[in-house]
Parts: sequence; C-alpha cells; structure tokens
Amino acid sequence: MSYIERNGDELYVEGISCRQLAADYGTPLFAYSRASIEAAWKSFDAALGAALGAGSKSHLICYAMKANSNLAIINMLARLGSGFDIVSGGELQRVRAGGGDMAKVVFSGVGKSRSEMAMALEAGIRCFNIESTAEVEVLAEVAAAHGVVAPVSVRVNPDVDAMTHPYISTGLRDNKFGISVEQAEAAYRCIADKASLKAIGMDCHIGSQLTDISPYRSALQRLLLLCDKLEQQGINLHHLDLGGGQGIRYKDETTLDLNDWAQAMTDEIGTRELEIIVEPGRSIVGNAGVLLTQVNYLKHSDDKNFAVVDAAMNDLIRPALYSAWQDIVPVRQSSTQTRLYDVVGPVCESADFLGKDRQLGLTSGDLLAVLSAGAYAFCMSSNYNSRPRAAEVMVDGTNAYLIREREQIESLFASEKLLPA
Repeated sequence: MSYIERNGDELYVEGISCRQLAADYGTPLFAYSRASIEAAWKSFDAALGAALGAGSKSHLICYAMKANSNLAIINMLARLGSGFDIVSGGELQRVRAGGGDMAKVVFSGVGKSRSEMAMALEAGIRCFNIESTAEVEVLAEVAAAHGVVAPVSVRVNPDVDAMTHPYISTGLRDNKFGISVEQAEAAYRCIADKASLKAIGMDCHIGSQLTDISPYRSALQRLLLLCDKLEQQGINLHHLDLGGGQGIRYKDETTLDLNDWAQAMTDEIGTRELEIIVEPGRSIVGNAGVLLTQVNYLKHSDDKNFAVVDAAMNDLIRPALYSAWQDIVPVRQSSTQTRLYDVVGPVCESADFLGKDRQLGLTSGDLLAVLSAGAYAFCMSSNYNSRPRAAEVMVDGTNAYLIREREQIESLFASEKLLPA
C-alpha cells in the first residue's frame, strides 16, 4: 500500500496535501508517513515470524538508524519492539533519548573508539559487531578495565558481490568492512582466549539497495560453513546477524519479496539453533518520505533548461554523491507545456542537482516533491554554503507533527569564536 499518492491533482502524504504541508512549515521540507514506516517494519517482523514458525528460534529486527536517525522515528520503532543497529556513540545516545531498549542494540562500524566502547558497555548493549583483529584487542582491554565481559559478534566479509553501486557495496575483499572468511576463524579463537570477551554471534552485511536473493544466499552459505567449523571447536554461537540492504523502488526496480527472502534464509539455516538478527534501514524509511521544494527560477536556453529550486545538495546529497536517481514530481499536476529540465539547487557547485533531464511542466513558484527521500537524505545533510538544514514533519493520518524545527542561521555559528583584536 502506498501512503504517498495523488488525490485528484494533488500529492498527499497520508491525509494531508503536500501543498498544505509546504504552506504550514515552509520549504525545503522533509515529510514522512508514520503508517508507511510502521507497515514496513511490521512486514519484516511478519515475514521472519512466518518463516521461523512456532519453533524455538527467535528473531530481532535492529533498525539501521544511519538511514534516518530522527528521535521520533526511533521512538515509533522502539514502541513496536525494534532493536537498533548503531555505528557511533552519538547514535547510541539517540537510541537512549528516543526510548530504545539498550539490550536490543548492536554496535557496528570499523572505527569504534575506546570512549564509545566504554559508553556502550555501561549502557548494556546486546552485542558489539567486531570488524578487525585490532578491535578485538582494544575491546578486550576496555571491557577488562570496566570489569565486565563484552558480548561480541564478528562481522565476516564473505567476498560476495552484491551487484550494487561500488560506494554502497560492503562485502567484497577490497571493502573496508569486516574480517575475511579466511581470517575470521582465527579471530574467534582469539576472542575465546580473552577472559573479557564472549563470542555470541556472527554478523554479515554485503551492501545496500539489493534486489536479488542470490547474494544473500551465497553470503549465508559461507557464514554457515564457518559456524559449523567453529562449533566443532567448541565455539557455539547464539545468533546470526544477516545485516540489511534490502532495496526499495526508486524508479522501476523489482524489489525483494520479504516472505521469499525470509524463507530462503531460514531454509539455509535449517535446524541450527540460531537466533536471526536483521538490520534493515532504507527499506523501513526510504519510501516513507518526500522532500518538498519550491521552484525559485526557470532558466531556458537553446542548450539546457534549468529549474532552480530552494533545496540543494546539502539537503539531499545522494544524486551528487552516487549519481542516484530519485523521482521528482509536481505537487500539483499542471497543464503547462513540459520541457526537459535539470532540477538544481542554489549551492555553488556544479554537482548541485537533485535530478537531470526530467520532463516537467513548470512555472516559477511551483512545488516539487522528490520521492523516496526518507532514507539517507536529512541524515546526510550539511550546512554547506551556511545553509540551515530543513525541517522534518511526521504525518499521522490527518495530523502533522513537527519533529525537527528548521535550523536558524544564527545557530550555525553560535559555537564559533572571534579572535582577539
């Protein structure tokens, strides 16, 4: 079901028109559908629950909050029973502030600092996803200093090509993430020798925006071979973290059937008594959001037409960073003759575009909606060119709630200091 769709000529987020949202909160504006986010999370929960059946195995969904870390979204998902996948001390603090359960937090990332490790140990998180043998040594020292045993999982890099953009591929040998399959066995033996560490799981994440089950299956098969080998050495794991990466539809992608995916994963795991953890992010929030922006100027020439809007690459960097395509539609359908436009922002960079070669019928002052802007949008935004970051709004039926105020220019330099005369 789509929660962002047209009602007549107007685009709506649930029960409120985008035109009304822009009038009430200004532009640029990120608007999200609560029903869409909750439905997406529940679809993962239902798919895994159905695939696992009534047996002794359990599952845990740990939302990858790097996709969108607004406290309102964290709180919504925590109420549903979600865990959280974090990659920094800041994200840990966000989970706490949003009412998340620390016992459902897994800490990923290649560069955890000692202070972040200490913070996570004090919070009582569920597991650290270890990404290097050097990290094993440091975490063992930090845990010993705190007088606790740190629960750990090794992130195994299975050298599986996820067939996605190079910048969001994470499971190949030349990616910075995880420990190779060949080195992982030795890493687990090293952990077993540390009194302050306990291996409880195995983790894998091969990339983002995946639309095919086969890379998941290939990666899982390699992990299970390692799990079986470890068991023969007396290293018995409690859970298997399959990561995330399930793709969404930006244009014409055929997305994964979650029921088929979950069944394929549980079929591979078979009778092994392993809890399943998954870390979806984009697939929970991506299609739940829009970026609303106003056309400020139209520039026409014999060579190129530009629609200059008030949103920019500092608001949505995916097109500039990945050459990512996101649909751009008029908030109100118009009978104006269409032209081929590059939709660009006011930032002083040639890479500042939201979309190129879009067939649109526009007049100055029109509102546009960049779709699928719920993930890797606001969370990757910046203040480049001293531009305040946009406001965020959550739509719940016919009600809208401001979940982040628009930044004020003064706040951008409030912590800066002048030099003495």
